[in-house]
Amino acid sequence: MSAPMLQVRDLHAFYGKSHILQGLSFHVGEGEIVSVLGRNGVGRSTALKAIMGGVPPRGEIRFKDRPIAGLKPYEIARLGLGYVPEERAIFPGLTVRQNLILGEQPARRDGRRWTMADMFALFPRLEERADTPGGVLSGGEQQMLTICRTLMGDPDLIMIDEPTEGLSPQMVERVGDLLARISERGIAILLVEQKLTIALRISRRVYVMGHGRAVFEGTPAELTATEDVRREWLEV
Repeated sequence: MSAPMLQVRDLHAFYGKSHILQGLSFHVGEGEIVSVLGRNGVGRSTALKAIMGGVPPRGEIRFKDRPIAGLKPYEIARLGLGYVPEERAIFPGLTVRQNLILGEQPARRDGRRWTMADMFALFPRLEERADTPGGVLSGGEQQMLTICRTLMGDPDLIMIDEPTEGLSPQMVERVGDLLARISERGIAILLVEQKLTIALRISRRVYVMGHGRAVFEGTPAELTATEDVRREWLEV
């Protein structure tokens, strides 16, 4: 059996004296969609930041069987790991087209897997607004732009933090469809998501976090059938 594309073992992270991640372990296989669920404050976003080098990690993080803990974020990105933060960090004064161009990385040896034409095919609304400043887009459009800009870097795995936060039900469905289409192109996805419906619909496996570590791992069907886990770690 080949090694997982992303392997996290006994990961710890701190904000000052606050011990946020307390031995988190999980993995993402090639081409999988894996969701990390849990209530606010359990460390889901911190886990992505620690993997990407934005928070100092303690523990083992391997990407494509290479240790990456301690590398700088741009070094990790160049290895093929994409990251879409919750903040939708677009450049508001630049057009949609310019934002996408900024996401480009040098072409791979086997050619570029994603082009601007691909982005416009995935989300035609971006093509309609290609020459519009990113700052005047709706929240859903900005989220799509952020995801597409990250794809322009041609990642093998993309980590996405709360992509449906604050979006309308219709836009939530469109984001879910977009993620499923990305996965069909062979891109692995690690999704931090609050909405169970989208996570259970598109994920191959799910983890539930509590107290800074994983308290459940299984398929969406297994989580649906495990009422005590949902009640203790997910329900408000």
